[in-house]
Amino acid sequence: MGRRTKADLIAAAQRAIAEHGTSVRLNQIADAAGVTSGAILYHYPDIEQLLVEANQAGMERFYNQRLEAVAAVEDPAVRLRVLIELGVPQGPEDEGVRLLCSLGGEAARNTVYGLLLTSLYDRQVGMYTSVLELGAALGVFGLAQPAQTIARNVVALEDAYGYRIMAKHPTLDYAAAVELILDYARMATGHPLSGNGSATTEGQS
Repeated sequence: MGRRTKADLIAAAQRAIAEHGTSVRLNQIADAAGVTSGAILYHYPDIEQLLVEANQAGMERFYNQRLEAVAAVEDPAVRLRVLIELGVPQGPEDEGVRLLCSLGGEAARNTVYGLLLTSLYDRQVGMYTSVLELGAALGVFGLAQPAQTIARNVVALEDAYGYRIMAKHPTLDYAAAVELILDYARMATGHPLSGNGSATTEGQS
């Protein structure tokens, strides 16, 4: 049994939560990590702290990683399309989205999880608002609604279609969900948002 870093334990906890939900037990995380329960407790005497850190790390792909993906993109329209393409799960086996689904189901009973989800939502709205305001300032977008309203709707659509994909809806896959969200974005921005944002499939939500 090899030595495991905290990063290894966080990744294992994410896999265990995605499989067992937020009620995951210490031994299930240990099995996922390939270590003893004692080895986990050595790093995390409070197992709840490990679960919080695992969920925080899982959320980063939906905000920080999306920001990194568009950091060098100057065109607001391309930037908007890439963000949308990266905001939808590729399929129902996406562990990162399964993690968020588990977190969402527990948020009403767990204040910390509720705060984490609220923070993620607010940051994503801010991310979209910035792109929309930039596009409007440059004359690229003709916004039909306030930027924040559009941003909130886009994030809500990502969440809604993401859940449907995770539930294995027979007629709603990644491509269909992205196009539906883009349809709203086109109406909201007055821009065709044509072409492909060239978002990589690796790490998509």
